[in-house]
Amino acid sequence: MDISTNIQFLKGVGEKRAKLLGRLGISTVGDLLRYYPREYTDWSRTTSIAAAPFNEPCCIRATVDHKPVGAKVSKAMTIYKTVATDGESLLNITIFNSKYTAESLEAGEEYLFYGKVGGNFHRREMSSPLIEKASSGLRIHPIYSLTAGINSKYIEKLIRQVFSSGNEHFTDPLPQSLRDKLCLMEINKAIRELHIPSNEDMLNEARRRIIFEELFIFQLGLMKLKGNRKETTPVVVGQDYTQEFQRLLPFEMTGAQKRAVRESVGQMTSQVTMNRLLQGDVGSGKTAVAAALIYTIVKNGYQCAFMAPTEILAQQHYHTCCKFFEKTNIRVELLTGSVTAAQKRAIKQRLKDGEADLIIGTHALIQDDVEFRSLGLVITDEQHRFGVKHRAALSKKGSNPHTLVMSATPIPRTLALMLYGDLDVSVLDELPPGRQPIETYYVTGKLRTRAFGYVRKHLDEGRQGYIVCPLVEEGDEDIASAQSYAENLSKGFFSGYEVGLLHGKLKPKQKEDVMSRFVSGEIKLLVATTVIEVGVDVPNAVIMVIENAERFGLSQLHQLRGRIGRGRYKSTCILISDAKTATAKKRMEIMTKTTDGFKIADEDLKMRGPGDFFGARQHGLPNMKMASLTDSALLTEAHRFAREILTDDPLLQKAENKNLNQAIYDLFNSEYIMN
Repeated sequence: MDISTNIQFLKGVGEKRAKLLGRLGISTVGDLLRYYPREYTDWSRTTSIAAAPFNEPCCIRATVDHKPVGAKVSKAMTIYKTVATDGESLLNITIFNSKYTAESLEAGEEYLFYGKVGGNFHRREMSSPLIEKASSGLRIHPIYSLTAGINSKYIEKLIRQVFSSGNEHFTDPLPQSLRDKLCLMEINKAIRELHIPSNEDMLNEARRRIIFEELFIFQLGLMKLKGNRKETTPVVVGQDYTQEFQRLLPFEMTGAQKRAVRESVGQMTSQVTMNRLLQGDVGSGKTAVAAALIYTIVKNGYQCAFMAPTEILAQQHYHTCCKFFEKTNIRVELLTGSVTAAQKRAIKQRLKDGEADLIIGTHALIQDDVEFRSLGLVITDEQHRFGVKHRAALSKKGSNPHTLVMSATPIPRTLALMLYGDLDVSVLDELPPGRQPIETYYVTGKLRTRAFGYVRKHLDEGRQGYIVCPLVEEGDEDIASAQSYAENLSKGFFSGYEVGLLHGKLKPKQKEDVMSRFVSGEIKLLVATTVIEVGVDVPNAVIMVIENAERFGLSQLHQLRGRIGRGRYKSTCILISDAKTATAKKRMEIMTKTTDGFKIADEDLKMRGPGDFFGARQHGLPNMKMASLTDSALLTEAHRFAREILTDDPLLQKAENKNLNQAIYDLFNSEYIMN
């Protein structure tokens, strides 16, 4: 029985349990062995009953004094009690509703009891402990994530069965030379130690091996997917027009903006393709930097494509760029799904003929019939919302055009290294002058009326505000809920004020109408879903209430909060949440303590992991089973060795590297583009 054997044919499984295991992603013996424990309980060290700490997990070795005695306390509850001793002290054991466990305990037999000790110094007790015979040995127990009908002990039993057969064998994807350099375990030994740890040190070494493997394979995959970023390009900027562009602006650029423009234009004047990530916190002025590069690239005779993930954001960039370039002869076009067929044909023809200099749009830009005469610069905004293939498809419409990817979501340094390790990075770490710090408060629903009163106070002063609806997905029921919510507010607490509603299911023209009425000040209070996370920029909006704030990630809350504080008025964000969990409360507290997007992003990544951080897996992150992207030491190490191997063997064709391509292919779920 090898690792490719269907799990159904493992002893003790069968068709029914195979279906249950399938829910966990386990369909073969290999899948079972790669189904790593989510945590461990350490039974390898025991403590005496007298020395056991209160309310902390511990393992006690003791002998049962008498067979547990059962007492029925209700129709649904039977309690079994006994006493165990380690020769010096007594431990009262209580078992709830488990006749099997109770009857398995024999008087005079020695057992291991794992759990939390309660009681006091005179009487010690343990309720619902995990129990094993002492003869089974002191060891570290694996705990697995479960599905209905499958428990952790069952998975452990199956895995031990596979190991006892001696036929489990994975081909090690890591070259022997690399394992030797880093003192990494061989793959099969590491997997065995993860499931049946010899001791804590060996378990840590096994974890280090698997985590490094996942990070290393991921780095290799991204680097190969990107290709050699130091490609030459025919798009060479002969003259820098930055100073000329800055004279068009009604404001002075910040030092950080000027530095980012200088770094980018400096690269575009060489024959090497620019690939740059522009990171900046909410309101740091990324669009002005992009406009400066567009101005220089167009003045040098090239075209520019600017891709945004949503129509709202594409429209905002279009209006912003039209203002920037209104005193120039730069021709700007907008291409989105809502543009009529006739307009699309005309726009595409002007683009192909070179009569359009800048085109701004959504995914519509990567359609096959969108052609450029001389594409020189590709800009993608909110880049984490696009898959790698989307960005590559747009770049292929030119001859190695320069690339700028912009992130309004600050990305932690470790994650930026992983995703954009081969990109140069510019960081906008200054806010434009006049931006006001945003005060943030966290309250429960009991204070909602007071929060609404605070909003009304600002509206009475001539300011505007937002209330973000508690929606998870914008389905029909959710939209009906949002409409009802907005209607109740306009007829109730905010009667007499113009209340607007903005959500993702509105038609583009409806969205534009709502937004323009809000910008003009006609709408005083905008009830919105997270569609406002990107888009609407209203300096007069100074107050925001976010309902059910616990439903959003920290970075998303930060993005929402960034819609206010964009003018000269003091701004306030109020988070309303009745969540009781410690995690939810911690997230709310983080938001009240800092407005630094990078600090918030770091916390968000630690608390939610990379999948939730970006929202969905199709945005470029494969499903790694053990690697933590907050492990900067191993991440940096993996990045360095991935670079070394690809420099020496770009196509991974050497004998020692032959298994790496398959490992990359597997990690990226067959979406990896093989060379």
